[in-house]
Amino acid sequence: MDNYYPKAILAKKIEILILEESTEILMGNMRQQAMLCIVALSQVNPPFRLSQKLDLVNVGVSSLFSLPPIMPCLYRRDNASLYLQTVQALDDMLQALVMDGMNPNMLILQHFLEIILPWSSLSDKVHEQMRALGTISRLLRFICSFPELSHMEEFSMSGKLMSIFGLFCMDCNHEISKEASEALHYLFKILVLQRSVKQKTETILKDLQKHFHGAWLASLQDLTLVPEIIQYIYYHMNRITETTAQKTIKKILYLLSQYYTDEVILTLLKIEDQSQKGVCRPWEILASFPKGYEMIMDYLLQRLTPHQRSKDQEPRHRTEISPLIATRAIHELLLEPSRRMEVQSFFSSLFMALLFQISFLVVEVDTEISQDQQHIAECVDPISSTVEALKTLMRSSGYGDYVSSIQRHGGWWLLVNPERHYDGVTVLARSLVINNCWHNRPLFSSIIRFLQDPDCKNHLTALVFLTELLQCPDVAALVDDFTTRILAKWFKSEEPAIVKPLLQMLEVFAKHENMVRRLRILQPYVLNYCYSSNSDIVLETLLVLKNLLSHLTWRHSSSFLIQLTFTLVPFFEEVSEHLRLAAFEIYESLLAKVKKRDLVFPLKHQILNLLVPLVLHLRDVNTDVALICRSALCHTAAMLGWSKLKAVFAEKDVWNILGALLEQETNKALWFLKQCVALFKSPQVPIRWAAVWFAGQIIQTLDLEEIDEIEEAYTALRHMQRDSDPMVSCLTTQTVYILEAKKKLLLAKAPTSCFCRRRPQRHYF
Repeated sequence: MDNYYPKAILAKKIEILILEESTEILMGNMRQQAMLCIVALSQVNPPFRLSQKLDLVNVGVSSLFSLPPIMPCLYRRDNASLYLQTVQALDDMLQALVMDGMNPNMLILQHFLEIILPWSSLSDKVHEQMRALGTISRLLRFICSFPELSHMEEFSMSGKLMSIFGLFCMDCNHEISKEASEALHYLFKILVLQRSVKQKTETILKDLQKHFHGAWLASLQDLTLVPEIIQYIYYHMNRITETTAQKTIKKILYLLSQYYTDEVILTLLKIEDQSQKGVCRPWEILASFPKGYEMIMDYLLQRLTPHQRSKDQEPRHRTEISPLIATRAIHELLLEPSRRMEVQSFFSSLFMALLFQISFLVVEVDTEISQDQQHIAECVDPISSTVEALKTLMRSSGYGDYVSSIQRHGGWWLLVNPERHYDGVTVLARSLVINNCWHNRPLFSSIIRFLQDPDCKNHLTALVFLTELLQCPDVAALVDDFTTRILAKWFKSEEPAIVKPLLQMLEVFAKHENMVRRLRILQPYVLNYCYSSNSDIVLETLLVLKNLLSHLTWRHSSSFLIQLTFTLVPFFEEVSEHLRLAAFEIYESLLAKVKKRDLVFPLKHQILNLLVPLVLHLRDVNTDVALICRSALCHTAAMLGWSKLKAVFAEKDVWNILGALLEQETNKALWFLKQCVALFKSPQVPIRWAAVWFAGQIIQTLDLEEIDEIEEAYTALRHMQRDSDPMVSCLTTQTVYILEAKKKLLLAKAPTSCFCRRRPQRHYF
């Protein structure tokens, strides 16, 4: 070129032409043509000196960047097109000048960046920042296309670039954020592409540590090369021996895991599934930062329990790991021994989350994960993986003996058995109670928080576990009205699987003095189960009430016991022998708790109201019921102070008892008659027969005036003449005939004087 015209002089003249262009408005294509001339000149000898290149870059950049914003509009389309052509010309010039022979020169790039960067970092004008970041991004993208770069080891501003780009990634202007993200993307790509040369990589990372600003990654929004960076760290960590470079890599992995947790976890698990373990210890690196370890664990816990995430909380990234992947990652982190103290702080939440995950996998068996996570999930059995994670958590917290104890009792096998899963949950909780686990109280608090959500999944697991956990005295002491009311809401359910642990929980409540006082909150819900349409629930409720009475005292539970006496009445005439027997057993146990001083209204009224049913059920087809009724009669006599009748109740048959009762308590005859009439509907023939017989005996003791008051009883007797059993209908017919004859006789003997002596008046009670 110099043989034709001196290249340096020509370049200077072109430089002057660019400087003469207006920076207030873009007119004509002078800038564009001048920059394209520089591109052409860069192709001929002699090559530009570095100082010449820097002058040309400085002039070209300042000339274009200083222009006011070019706003596209209908009447200025040509202007916008000219601007885009000029931008392309600047890019071409920078790309031509950065070359050194056949490869880009990274030292020259560094000088160029020192000219361009102030337009982004020092300028307060948005359009200047956008132009600077866009120009750098496109220049870095150009360099990425070359497999070899010269003077890479002398490139010393990676850390500075990361910090600047990272901060701009969080800029409120979307275009600035986008340009910065792309620039950072291509910078990382350059670093990754040059990883084949070990010495170069160590030098780069050493410099990166020197210029690194810890907060830069906090502003990143769209880093697409995370997996590739993680792969590089994984496969090359053991080759890097320089201390500073190792620290830098650890810091990078730590920061990436903080802000791109999903991508980091997925990449690490994919690599481990595709290669031999032991190549690198990335989990150890992640666990080496205490605060980072806690943050990652907390994040994974949220992925493990997606139901606890607030509805308006959006995922932070395009990728979001599934609970199965989160479980694997948690297991890997728990295997690292360096963070045993941190494990204690989230033991209870993580323990319950893993247990819920096991329940979900074993019972529901319905998991949906994204396609990119399918391979990772298939590499291990989800159930066994989650169980192992739970075991590891317990061992990491110092509960290795518990793991062995649960194994001896078959708990782990039960836990993964769909038909016996909840038995396994019980064994697991019982082990913690028996061994007086320190975390029992935090576990209780976690479960109560979980059960506050009426739509929570795995509530059955929580209730089964809690039922056993409440047997720990320290946990029982924590129960207050607030927690009891939370549990009371679950008593509204009539699902048999849920009712069972709730009723068992009721028995536990009765065993601890602190919880007994809270039974008043649960009592209405429990008694409602007695009216359930599900016979299994009713029977289970009665059996629990029977066991419950052995723990209750009159002083603490008098209101409940009185209410229970009224609730039991319909069950005395149940066809089901199991229900009938359970009802009488409860009533007998209840009477045994009542002392004479406690006999006040309405309890005394109800006891007297059930006197005849007790006597007549001595003829119950179930001999166990008959024995229970005799015991209940003895308790009644002792309570009422009937010493003579107590002996009769204990030894005599039904007929003698009814006769003695009527003889001693003549003033209650009408009340007894009312009780007999109610038993006319009994499903048992012997009881209907005895009820008709006793009704006839009572009516024969009445005078004419009292007979006139028992029309309802007469109507019921006439109806009984059509009883399905011939013995009952025959006895009823005979009784009605005798009573009508007696009534005629009394009418014939009725005195005419109104001043005659009257018998003491008797009433229905």
